[in-house]
Amino acid sequence: MESSLFAALSISFLLVAMLTPILIWGLRSLKLTQPIRVELPPEHHAKRGTPLMAGIILLIGVLTSIYFHPKPLVLFIGATFVLFSLVGFMDDFKKAAFQDPSGISGKTKLIFQFTFTISLLLILLFQFDLSSEITIFKDFTFHLPILAYLVIMTLFIVGSANAINFTDGLDGLLINVAIPTFFFFFVISERIEVKTFSLVMVGCLLGLFIYNIYPAKAFMGDTGSLAIGGSLAFLAVIEKVEILIPILFSVYLVEQFSVILQVWYYKKTKLRIFRMAPIHFHFSLKYGWSENKIVMIFGFISWFSALISWAIWKYIL
Repeated sequence: MESSLFAALSISFLLVAMLTPILIWGLRSLKLTQPIRVELPPEHHAKRGTPLMAGIILLIGVLTSIYFHPKPLVLFIGATFVLFSLVGFMDDFKKAAFQDPSGISGKTKLIFQFTFTISLLLILLFQFDLSSEITIFKDFTFHLPILAYLVIMTLFIVGSANAINFTDGLDGLLINVAIPTFFFFFVISERIEVKTFSLVMVGCLLGLFIYNIYPAKAFMGDTGSLAIGGSLAFLAVIEKVEILIPILFSVYLVEQFSVILQVWYYKKTKLRIFRMAPIHFHFSLKYGWSENKIVMIFGFISWFSALISWAIWKYIL
């Protein structure tokens, strides 16, 4: 088993590393490039013209996982990744093709996300016999009626997917933060399907990181970030570690809440708490941190969060 997992990791890394330059060339030839919002810091305007939608290369991870373990749960996780990627692709395509930074409307994105999430959760509940319990401690679980569980988990998954999407704002940031999260699921899971998918995604992200690190040669866009967000949220549900999300997803949640808090405070006072939200921009504008410094520190926090989550899972859950 260990040799096949190592092979899956290696193959996914090599495929992404070798094929991404071809994808970048294709995106640039089709002029599918990143438009830049006017309110972003000046250094970001130099990134205009960078190919967008490179996250589509991460679908190699889905195919690799299915190749090594063509089992129903792998197909399910792969479908989750593809469906959330599809929502991101629609948004990215409008941005790139029409050079419209706003993309499709937030309402449209949410309608698709809620529809896909509810459908996928119903499949988990009735086809994969997912219980509607939430584990609090090792010997204590909280049982919820299926309808209540469905509502709560739908809000959790859509919220988490969008929180992770907010994190994709600097070169290499989301990849550096997401690798520890996927690795956490690889370590804790007893399901070969989850272990394979998680490790394959680590390989894919490492391969893409070569081209996404500052200065990025391509952006993954929502095509990649929403897919990462949706799949990570569903992995938490499958592994019944929802209680760990405030810690495991700490970076993503801080990014999301910084936006929510900024909007709420501005509507109340016409003042801003942060120089700019999500909060990674605040560190750049207020403290002059470089992109690489922010990416490194946020990545370290994500590894630390994964370590703490593992310790709680091992000794408390």
